[in-house]
Amino acid sequence: MTSTAAAPPPPRAYRRLSVEERRAQLLVAALGLFAHRAPDEVSLDEVAVAAGVSRPLVYRYFPGGRQQLYEAALGSAADELKLCFTEPPVGPPTERVARVLDRYLRFVDEHDTGFSALLRGGSVVETSRTTTIVDGVRRAAAEEILSHLGRIGDTDADAGKRSAGERTAGPQSTRARSAGPRLRMMVRSWIAAVEAASLIWLDEGKQPPAAELRGWLVDHLIALLAATAATDEETASVVRDLLALENPEGPAGRLAALVIPVVADAAHLLTPAPAAD
Repeated sequence: MTSTAAAPPPPRAYRRLSVEERRAQLLVAALGLFAHRAPDEVSLDEVAVAAGVSRPLVYRYFPGGRQQLYEAALGSAADELKLCFTEPPVGPPTERVARVLDRYLRFVDEHDTGFSALLRGGSVVETSRTTTIVDGVRRAAAEEILSHLGRIGDTDADAGKRSAGERTAGPQSTRARSAGPRLRMMVRSWIAAVEAASLIWLDEGKQPPAAELRGWLVDHLIALLAATAATDEETASVVRDLLALENPEGPAGRLAALVIPVVADAAHLLTPAPAAD
């Protein structure tokens, strides 16, 4: 009697991974664990199991052990986080920032515990190198936000690119001015506030919804710009240029509609103009 059972599928051909592919595989496995566990709670055995390889193989690629693996994984996550802040200069600036924050908060959501451990510090694997990686993300984020305000930063990385306070920016070879100290401080303060809000958001069980938090953070940036513009002419110029690109339906228009009635209630606080002679 002839069997009608289907023949088993042929075994899959084994393909040896290149050095780069194997290293990337190990980093993906490590990032998956670091995303939801504090770095000092993750063992190399767990990384090996997650990657489907042996522990000695992990050591072959990361002879420095967990510390070297964590720093490499952190660098990979930092590169991904920097990309969150990269946005083409198209459309109203506040809408660009909103898209940036959507990506940023999605990253925070997907890397919740690891993100908290990263920014709060205190891990046994925290070193000057890991601190430098994290600070590099903050500086890159500030640079991107400044670029949407029509300015460039004043970091060491920019020093070689500046010429008389300017550099070529973008494919159209337009000229962008260096940001002054007040504007740089304001943007970096906002980046710090975004970090703090993200950590509080995680502590509060990711409430309010991410879209609501994003809207509030965009409002926060607009409010900081307006307050700084009141006493800093450079920021005032930036705000004028920014508002010219906004529309009534966007974040700036919506916030203006909400704030102007509130500000109008403060009219009695204004000093009366002196009477004419």
